[in-house]
Amino acid sequence: MLISFEGIDGSGKSTQIALLEEYLIEKGLNVCVYREPGGVQISEKIRDLLLNSKVDIHPVSEMLLFSAARAQLVAEKVIPDLKAGKVVILDRFYDSTTAYQGYGRGNLSLNYIHDINKIASLNCEPDITIYLKLTWEESKLRTAHKQEDRMEKAGEEFFNRVIQGFDYLANKHSRFAVIDADSSVNKIHQEIIKNVEVLL
Repeated sequence: MLISFEGIDGSGKSTQIALLEEYLIEKGLNVCVYREPGGVQISEKIRDLLLNSKVDIHPVSEMLLFSAARAQLVAEKVIPDLKAGKVVILDRFYDSTTAYQGYGRGNLSLNYIHDINKIASLNCEPDITIYLKLTWEESKLRTAHKQEDRMEKAGEEFFNRVIQGFDYLANKHSRFAVIDADSSVNKIHQEIIKNVEVLL
């Protein structure tokens, strides 16, 4: 099973992924968790470049770098793990590219991005996508203590477009489970379990 988590920074993805991993392990499942971009050596190096606030990257280059990191992770880890019968949890997947580089940056058509997503994911599709929905205002409050990376410095208009992108995807694809990220940690966790349980 392939589970992806989506949402803007501050939505609680890391917390909820850790709770879900613990829950699934307690049920006797073999679970692997990876972040995007990252997860393998080449992808982590690309991550360092993409998030470096001192580097100016053209939006098209940005999208292709995210996709390159994804392709490497999927080839090295995701596909072998799925074939071995493991549950794979991804902190972001290609829906982030559609939302951030498609809607947020707005430099490429969504059709182009869809095609590149399909190539970079090696045709892997999540069985379920947990979308932790949060407003930009709440995100700013939750992440105010953090030093902003290159992506996080994009500003309010950019992130509101990103949220619109995630909302569009959630309405379009039945694999999306939309959860209010402004709820309590435990309530969110229980909602995630309810959505994942039906697939186990």
